[in-house]
Amino acid sequence: MNFFNKDEQLENLGNGILEATWAAFPSLARNQIAVTWIVYDPPVLVNTGGALTPDAFWSHPVRGFTYRGVERIYPASVVKLFYLVAVNEWLEKGMTSTSQELERAMRDMIVDSSNDATSLVVDILSGTTSGPELPVGPFDTWKQQRNIVNRYFQSFGWSDMETINVCQKTWCDGPYGRERAFVGELLENRNMLTTNATARLLHSIVGGVAVSSTRSQAMMALLKRSLNPEDLPKNVEEDQVTGFLGGGLPQNAQIWSKAGWTSQVRHDAAYIEVPDRRPYLLVVFTEGKANAKSREILPFISQQIVQAI
Repeated sequence: MNFFNKDEQLENLGNGILEATWAAFPSLARNQIAVTWIVYDPPVLVNTGGALTPDAFWSHPVRGFTYRGVERIYPASVVKLFYLVAVNEWLEKGMTSTSQELERAMRDMIVDSSNDATSLVVDILSGTTSGPELPVGPFDTWKQQRNIVNRYFQSFGWSDMETINVCQKTWCDGPYGRERAFVGELLENRNMLTTNATARLLHSIVGGVAVSSTRSQAMMALLKRSLNPEDLPKNVEEDQVTGFLGGGLPQNAQIWSKAGWTSQVRHDAAYIEVPDRRPYLLVVFTEGKANAKSREILPFISQQIVQAI
């Protein structure tokens, strides 16, 4: 059961955009991309400062298109979106208390995509820390605690959340010690997301119903990206616009997003507003070494979607 309605017009547009993308980028195989695209028809129910109750929001139908939207894919830094929602829930429920360091880590995790900041957030969410390997008993307890974020998202009762895995830190070089043991010999326990699950979570943030309307707005503030070239980081590796969905937008557009990339994947999840067009939400995951390196694929798709809207 999707949270959006499939729609013939969007199916035709979406499939046409995928065909154009495969024609333009021969390195991109058909099983190396996943897409979820939601269009907000008037009356637009998102980015209103949480004007709707959760019940009213979720019963409001939206149109969408998806291609391989249920495939489990390594999400890289897109997982930070899930940790952002979870830590806001913990704060809201008093399961943890705020501090200058936690606020700094939440900001850096999203704005700069810092892995070190994410490490602190995961420690706070789970009450665990990284370190040397543990004996069996304590390690079992540690693993149980680390899966708390998975249990939180499963408690939503959304079918999209049943197949995801969000329990690992994000690394620059990779895990060591107990973290290496936890991710598994063959990395079988690494983080996994689908574009549908990511789109649904972002839809709830933009709708103002993730945790609370105030917290949704605070999350939106962290996700906002400037498209002004002068505001972009000089180090292009840290830039979540160029080479991603923001790179294909006109200067007068607005974008709220979280990108993810490694040597094997390049992803982006974004909510976008272009003047005089319907707002939309777009999640694109691409896999494969050549595609991960490409700074052209995601902007190309983004541009095609702007034209289609």
